[in-house]
Amino acid sequence: MKTKILKVKGDWLEVLNDCRATVGKDARDKDPSTEFKKKILIAEHSPIRDIIIKWAWKDIKSWISVHFVRGKYEKFVRTQRDDRTGVPRDDLPQGSLVDMTMELNVQHLIDTSRKRLCRQSHPETRAYMEDIKKKIHEVEPEIADVMVPNCIYRGCACPEIQKCGFIDSFIKKHGIIAPIQDRYDTYNQDFYGEDN
Repeated sequence: MKTKILKVKGDWLEVLNDCRATVGKDARDKDPSTEFKKKILIAEHSPIRDIIIKWAWKDIKSWISVHFVRGKYEKFVRTQRDDRTGVPRDDLPQGSLVDMTMELNVQHLIDTSRKRLCRQSHPETRAYMEDIKKKIHEVEPEIADVMVPNCIYRGCACPEIQKCGFIDSFIKKHGIIAPIQDRYDTYNQDFYGEDN
């Protein structure tokens, strides 16, 4: 699997100036600090939706693409219609390969990550979410770093009906981490490896 980032729409100056507009301040022409980015992302204030990331996946299994099309964002999946492909639809198994392009604003990325990075998500689906997190980290590290599973977001508490045990092992390794930024940083150290 290879995630190809196609485009990042919007920028941090736009986010900063939309934040300033909401409190009656004049726009600035200097990009915000890393500290501002982290704080606004953790707070999930609406201006983060100014940034949209578009990517493509080639040859993703159809059933995995279905896990992603359930979200409320833009997604484009190669059709399996028999009048377009010439292949009877009944002859195409769920494992048939399709191409998929997705376009998510930052809030959608955060929300989708909570479900698709969860260990209750199918391992193959989670692998795609982990791959996009790594690719986004290369271009927008602060955004990638708020892409965490629901249990990390919820303060080391699993909301799922069936528990996977990930948060128990996380707590055993790190303890319960109350400040949200510390919790995200610790998760990301484990996710990317201690040396990153």
